[in-house]
Amino acid sequence: QVQLVESGGGSVEAGGSLRLTCAASGSASDTVWMAWFRRTPGKEREAIASIYSRYLSTYYADSVKGRFTISRDLDKNTASLQMTNLQPEDTAMYYCAAAPYSNYPLREYEYNSWGQGTQVTVSS
Repeated sequence: QVQLVESGGGSVEAGGSLRLTCAASGSASDTVWMAWFRRTPGKEREAIASIYSRYLSTYYADSVKGRFTISRDLDKNTASLQMTNLQPEDTAMYYCAAAPYSNYPLREYEYNSWGQGTQVTVSS
């Protein structure tokens, strides 16, 4: 496992943008896959996006396709989530996750390292 620390959350009006960053400490082999999830009160944690470090392949939930972009900085061992055209329904706690391998990159159980989360609030 690796330690993951998220940053960049905050409050924004609908239509605005935010960029989340996840800094990973530990072996790069434990962060071959990195992903972002989110959870709102009363709901299960939802996969948003994931990225495979070897080819920078990306995967997105339908709810964020075209609005969110996941990226990696392999030198810094970070993963970022650029969020545009944010809507009130995007309000949630956002979590970074990492895994050494994955067959199902948008499934929560694939990831064995998790950050503490960063809050994103979008007002209408």
